[in-house]
Amino acid sequence: MHIGFIGLGNMGGPMARNLLKAGHRLSVYDLSTTALAGLLEAGAQQSESPAAIAQSGVDLIITMLPAGAQVRQVYLDNDGLLAHVPPGVLLIDSSTIDPMTAREVAAAAARQGNPMLDAPVSGGTAGAAAGTLTFMVGGSEADFHQAEPILAAMGTNIVHCGDSGNGQVAKVANNLLLGISMIGVAEAMSLGVALGMDANVLAGVINASSGRCWSSEIYNPFPDVVENSPASRGYSGGFGSDLMLKDLGLASEAAKQVRQPVILGALAQQLYQAFSLQGNGALDFSAIIKLYRQEH
Repeated sequence: MHIGFIGLGNMGGPMARNLLKAGHRLSVYDLSTTALAGLLEAGAQQSESPAAIAQSGVDLIITMLPAGAQVRQVYLDNDGLLAHVPPGVLLIDSSTIDPMTAREVAAAAARQGNPMLDAPVSGGTAGAAAGTLTFMVGGSEADFHQAEPILAAMGTNIVHCGDSGNGQVAKVANNLLLGISMIGVAEAMSLGVALGMDANVLAGVINASSGRCWSSEIYNPFPDVVENSPASRGYSGGFGSDLMLKDLGLASEAAKQVRQPVILGALAQQLYQAFSLQGNGALDFSAIIKLYRQEH
């Protein structure tokens, strides 16, 4: 299949590589010449703009962009995708954006005869490289089934979440919970160690008890509790604190639109905002434990 791919950053680049490995032909675009160079070396073809992607005879287009503003620009600008893509070409946006923007762009695509799915991902850069991402997909069931074999080249868990925008709903809700749970584990671990308990013993108790969760067991924020976790390598790599802050902001904005309280989410957003303002935005989000461990 001839696939257009726009956005070759830390997530998009590895995803595109996996499509090439699966035997697909790729036309790619990114503002970064460095990101483009890596994909061209792997066998992709360069396009000069999103419009050029749309006009290149692709069967399907995937976008992986930083935020809703870029999604609007790439799809809705006068020289964007929707101004040039032929009817019938399936569009998949794997960016993490607010559900309302996803639904607005999908509606604009539908008006000119282009089916569109929102398909944000979970699994981080490691999952993108390994092809083990989770895709949370919003859109029609028929379009989902059409896209499923393509998404399977990049992920191992592909979930149809319902109508347009619901992929973003699932992503926002999941990351809201993840941010809150990481702060909870950081607080509990810091308290236990301050009271004199060994961090590894405490983590073992938590993970065999009712406090067990992904943030405690797989991604514990205390150094040297989980081998090869970001916490055990100086909080490098992983999912950046600024990215968590962005996702908590998306949750907060979406909640306002439906008048749904997110009390703990708002507090988590404030904590990550303070952490980022201290210059820690590039650290993995588990580094939030530094707010509780002053000596570190």
